[in-house]
Amino acid sequence: MNENLSAFEEHVLLRYQVFNSIFLTLNLDGVHRTGILVPLLTEQCRKGLESGLSPKEIIDGFFVGKDEYDTEKKRLDLLFKFVQFIERQVVLVDALEDAAFAKVNNLEGSGSWKAFVQSASNMNAKGRLTDALRYFRIRVVLTAHPTQFYPGAVLGIITDLTDAVKNNDLSLIKQYLAQLGKTPFFQKEKPSAYDEAIRLSWYLENIFYDTIPEIYRNAHEELGDTAKEIFRDNPLIQMGFWPGGDRDGNPFVTVDTTLQVAEQLRTRVLKAYFRDVRMLKRRITFRGAAEILDGIEKELYKNAYLNPSKPSITATWLLGKLERLIDCLHSDHSGLFADDVEDLLRKVKIFGFHFSTIDIRQDSRVIGRAFEEVKEAINLDISGPEEYVDQLFRVDEARKKPSLKDPVLDDTFKSLGAMKQIQKRNGPAACYRYIISNCRGKDDVARVYALARLAGLGKKMFLDIIPLFETIDDLREAGKVMEELYTQKTYKNHLRQRKNKQIVMLGFSDGTKDGGYITANWSIFKAKEQISAVSRKYGIQVVFFDGRGGPPARGGGNTHKFYASLGPTIESNQIQITIQGQTISSNFGTADAARYNLEQLLTAGLENKLMESPARVLDAGQRNLLDQLSEISYKAYQEFKAHPRFMPYLEKMSTLKYYGETNIGSRPAKRGKGSELKFEDLRAIPFVGAWSQLKQNVPGFYGIGRACQVMEESGRLDDVKKLYRNSLFFRTLLENSMQALSKTNFELTRYMEKDAEFGEFWKLLYDESVLSQKYLLSISGQNRLLETNPTIKKSIDLREEIVLPLLIIQQYGLMKIKEMESKGQKSTSITDAYRKLVVRSLYGNINASRNSA
Repeated sequence: MNENLSAFEEHVLLRYQVFNSIFLTLNLDGVHRTGILVPLLTEQCRKGLESGLSPKEIIDGFFVGKDEYDTEKKRLDLLFKFVQFIERQVVLVDALEDAAFAKVNNLEGSGSWKAFVQSASNMNAKGRLTDALRYFRIRVVLTAHPTQFYPGAVLGIITDLTDAVKNNDLSLIKQYLAQLGKTPFFQKEKPSAYDEAIRLSWYLENIFYDTIPEIYRNAHEELGDTAKEIFRDNPLIQMGFWPGGDRDGNPFVTVDTTLQVAEQLRTRVLKAYFRDVRMLKRRITFRGAAEILDGIEKELYKNAYLNPSKPSITATWLLGKLERLIDCLHSDHSGLFADDVEDLLRKVKIFGFHFSTIDIRQDSRVIGRAFEEVKEAINLDISGPEEYVDQLFRVDEARKKPSLKDPVLDDTFKSLGAMKQIQKRNGPAACYRYIISNCRGKDDVARVYALARLAGLGKKMFLDIIPLFETIDDLREAGKVMEELYTQKTYKNHLRQRKNKQIVMLGFSDGTKDGGYITANWSIFKAKEQISAVSRKYGIQVVFFDGRGGPPARGGGNTHKFYASLGPTIESNQIQITIQGQTISSNFGTADAARYNLEQLLTAGLENKLMESPARVLDAGQRNLLDQLSEISYKAYQEFKAHPRFMPYLEKMSTLKYYGETNIGSRPAKRGKGSELKFEDLRAIPFVGAWSQLKQNVPGFYGIGRACQVMEESGRLDDVKKLYRNSLFFRTLLENSMQALSKTNFELTRYMEKDAEFGEFWKLLYDESVLSQKYLLSISGQNRLLETNPTIKKSIDLREEIVLPLLIIQQYGLMKIKEMESKGQKSTSITDAYRKLVVRSLYGNINASRNSA
C-alpha cells in the first residue's frame, strides 16, 4: 500500500472514528441524540440517492415513524442540529489532517528544499542553483476573499485541537471537543475589512514569522556560507497582504481602513521583535552586549506599546543595532548566542517594520471614473495634439488635492496618497504595489500613473503599477499592451527607476468564468509567453503574479506541478500567487504545512529554471492540438453560457443568491447595484461556489468532454493521449480537472431532470460530466478518478461522506422554498427558517472542501 495512504488511514481515518465516538459521549445539549441519528440519516441519504429518490423524498422518509417530530418546526429544529453537528465533524477532520500532516506528507521528500538541493548536487547543478537564488524569489499574498466560513474562535479551536491530537492528550481533546460543541459557527454581522485584516494577521504572527526564517536556516545548512551572501541581497520569500488594501468591488475598504491595517501590521511585528529580544536577554548577559540589547528593548517597547502612533525608529536602525550586537558577541564573547541574534536579524530583513506588503487594488472602470472626476475638479486639460496616453504620462502634481463627491471615487484617488504615508511610516516596502483589476489596455495603466503623480508621489515614484488581465479577450491582447507600455518614453523611464522590473497579474478565477477551464488556462499560458517574449525584447524583467483560488476552476489544484510545468518560454525569476480562504488555513494553518507548501513553491520554480525536461517544452504540433482543444471547448462553454436557462438555473436552483447572507466577508457578493443578476456582475467565488454546492463543479470541467469527443471523431484521440503523456502542462491541467470531477455527484440533483423548466439544462450538464469523465479516464489510462493520488482521493471521500446529509438538507431546503413560493408563501416564518437552513448548510459544505488546493 502507498505509504502516504497508509499513514492517512492510520492517523486520520482511524482517529476520526475514535474521536467522533468521544464527541458523541460529551454532555452537550442535543449532541448525543443528534449524533445517534446522523449515521442513520447518512445511510438513508446514500441509499435514497441510489434508489433515485429526491432530497425531499429522502428527508420526508427519514421522519416517517418518528412521532416526536410531528410538526414542521420540530423537524426544522432537528435539521438545524444535524447541520451544527456535521460542521463540527468537519472541524474534527481538519484538526486530524493538520496534526497528521508531517506523517502523511514527507517533509523532506520530493519537492522539499533538502531533496531539491541533493538532486541539484547529483546533477552537478549546485552552482547554477546558487546563481539562480541570487534573483529567484516567491511572494505569497494573503487575500480576504470569502471562501472559508470559520470564525476566528473556531480557527483557534482547530489550532489547539491539532496540538492536543499531536500530543495524544485525551483530556485536552475532550475539552476542546466540548468547547467546539458550544462555540457558534456563524456570525450575526458581516466582518469589517479591518476585522478581516486582524484575522489574517494571525497567520503572519503565528505561522510565517517563524516558518520563513526556518526555511532560510535550512538553506544556509544546505548551501553553506554562500547562502549568507545570496540572501543578504535577495529576499527569498516575501509576503503580501490584500485585507485593507483590496477595494475592487468593496466600498467598505477606505483610506482610513488601509492606514489602520498598516499601523496594526507595524505594531504587531514590533511586538514580535520585542518578545524575541526579551528571550535573547535571558541568554545574552555579557558586558557590552547586554547594554546594546537593553537599548533595543527600550526602543521597541516604546514604539510597540507606549507610543505606536509616533514611530521613532526604523528597520534600518534595528538592523544596525543587531549587526553591532553580533560583532560584539564574536569579538568579545566567542560568538556565544550570535546565531540566535542572526535569527532575529533575518526576521527583520524579511518582515521589516511592515510585516507584509499591503497591495492596493481597484477596478479599471472605477479608476477611469475617478480620473475624470479629478480632471474636472482641478480643470486639467487633456486635449492637446499628443496621443491621449502620452498626455496622461506627462501629468504633474496637483497644487491642491481635490475631494470628490462620490466616496468610492474619492477613496480611489486618495488611496494613492495613503501609499506614500504608509511608506514614510513603515518603510518603502510596506505599500508600493497598485493592481488594476479588469485591465483593458495601456490607458488604464496611464491613468493610475497620472493619478499617482497628481496625488503627490513624486517624479521618482516608489510604485509598481500592476495590470491584471482577466478576460479571454484581454489575455489575447496582453502582449501587445505591454509592448505599447514598454515603448512609451515616460513609462520606460519609470521602469528604469524600478530596476527594469514589471509585474503582470493574470486572473485564473475570472478567466475560467469567462472562457471555460481549458481556454482560460491555455490563454494564460500563451499570454505569459507573449509577455515574456516582448519583455525580453525590451530588456524588462517581467514577474507574473497569479490570481489563484482554491478549486481547480479558480486556478487551484497541484501548485508544485503547475509551476514546474511552465518551461523556458515563460519568464520565471519569481513566483507570486494569491492564497485565499480555506487554502490559507489548509496549506498554511500549521508550521509543518506552511514549511512544506512554501518549499514546494520554491522548488517548483527552481526546478523549472534549472532542470531541463522535454515534458516542459511544447512543439508546434502540441501547440496546434492545444489550440484546437481550446477552440472547441471555448465554443462549447460559450454556448453553455448563452443558454437561456443558464442564469435562471443559478438563481432558482442553486445557492448563489444566499452567499450574500453568510456574513463571512466584508465584500458584497456581486458587482453592480442593480437588482437584476447579470453574468458580468457575478464574482468568481460565489459563481464557482454555487456549482460546488450543487456538486456539479461545472467550471472545472465543462468543455473537456466535448473537445475530446470531437478529437476522437476526427481520429486524433491518440494524439491527445500522447500529449497527456509528454506534456507536463497538459497533464497537470487534466489531473486538476479530475479533482473537480471527483467532487461531483449528479445523483444529488437528479430530481431536476424531471423539472419542467430546467430538466433539459440539467441533462446538458450531466451529459458533459459523463463525457468528460469518460475521456479523462481514457486519456490518463486510469480506471477511476485520482487513481494515481489515492491519499487525496481518500480525504475527499471522507469529507464527502460526512457532508452528504448537509447536501441533502440543503437541497431539501431549496425544494421547500420553491414549493412554498409557488403557493404564494414568499415571506413567512417557515420560509425564512428554510432560507436560514440553506445558508447554514453552506458553511460545512465549503469548509469540507479545503483539500481543493
